[in-house]
Amino acid sequence: MGGVVGKSESPETKLEAKMVEAMQHRASKGTTIKSFNSIILKFPKIDHTLRKCKAIFEQFDEDSNGAIDHEELKKCLHKLQVCFTEEEIEDLFKACDMNEDMGIKFNEFIVLLCLVYLLKDNATEFEAVSFLTLLRFSLSFLKSRMGVPNLEATFETLVDAFVLLDKNKDGYVSKNEMVQAINESGERSSGPIATKRFEEMDWDKNGSVSFKEFLLAFTTWVGIEEVGDDDEHH
Repeated sequence: MGGVVGKSESPETKLEAKMVEAMQHRASKGTTIKSFNSIILKFPKIDHTLRKCKAIFEQFDEDSNGAIDHEELKKCLHKLQVCFTEEEIEDLFKACDMNEDMGIKFNEFIVLLCLVYLLKDNATEFEAVSFLTLLRFSLSFLKSRMGVPNLEATFETLVDAFVLLDKNKDGYVSKNEMVQAINESGERSSGPIATKRFEEMDWDKNGSVSFKEFLLAFTTWVGIEEVGDDDEHH
């Protein structure tokens, strides 16, 4: 079974621990996606849906510098009338500021929304008041007022795609699991392709890929990078 070699000993924060737990729970239910190639075929539709989230990102980015900083995130949560502790805000910001440049860019904002979606059915007391409320408001707002009706279905596809790769259901993807997924797609050069895809996902180079690392790589694969990118770029 793959997925354990190189895995960090423990998640960095309460949020990341809950993310792994939620993905393990979700993986136990299986996936409707049959192959890595079927994920690739969904890229255009996913790209189209996620780009519609740009308007709400720009509302939160008050100084229009292309990133939501720590203070803007706190103001955003205040506007949503969501009560976060300082620790929860710090965990949320740290989890999504993957470039560690003190700002959540558009692709990282997509990661934020999808993480919240993942946690919606696995809320403990830690998330129940804060994350779950933020999730319901964010998705409802995006669907009804920002014209993103397919957002939940898109996030479910992303969760399903990760479950396909996470063969041993431990909440992480290993290089061996990535090779297995590419092999199942019938690629002739599956080894090099899998290695390249895995390296693109393994953001912290620790030998295993978490769901948030997968999401950030996925935004690049479908053509989304930062908020300033040309909408027609793929």
